[in-house]
Amino acid sequence: MKRFAGALPRFSVLVAALVLLTALPSFGGDKDEEFREKVRQAIEQFKKKDPGMKSFFSKARGYAVIPTVGKGGFGIGGARGKGLVYEGGKLIGKVKLTQVTIGLQLGGQTYSEVVFLENKATMESFKQGDFALSAQASATAAAAGASANAKYKQGVAVFTMSTGGLMYEASVGGQKFNFIPFGN
Repeated sequence: MKRFAGALPRFSVLVAALVLLTALPSFGGDKDEEFREKVRQAIEQFKKKDPGMKSFFSKARGYAVIPTVGKGGFGIGGARGKGLVYEGGKLIGKVKLTQVTIGLQLGGQTYSEVVFLENKATMESFKQGDFALSAQASATAAAAGASANAKYKQGVAVFTMSTGGLMYEASVGGQKFNFIPFGN
């Protein structure tokens, strides 16, 4: 019995991470309005947390808002989320985010993420379907005044806001975004 005592907490964390990753919102007929409301609420929460973000929302060529990203890991980790994409302030499609990380990590968490696309070239690259942020790309945690010092890097600025959970992490990985225009 002693042999299994150490495995139980690890197994529990793994199960929690898998549940977290599968409990993400899906796109579907009657859920579309509900999901759009979640995205709208996430945008308002980012603006409330840091009023300076209004400038990013108004000046960016486009942005992707993922209201709930579920992340979990135990050595190898992953994250998933779904969101909506705007260009010139108009809703143009949806996006799926995936992430794989390797390194010291344990736990699970959820957060909201906004990816701002500065110019036409970056927006067009994003709309090609598969867009990736390297492991070296860093996100700015949304907090009062954080946007004042945030800068675009290679046409992209990323902000995150924790919504729950706890995760210990010293890992590397990248995010991949799959854009799906409306009508497809």
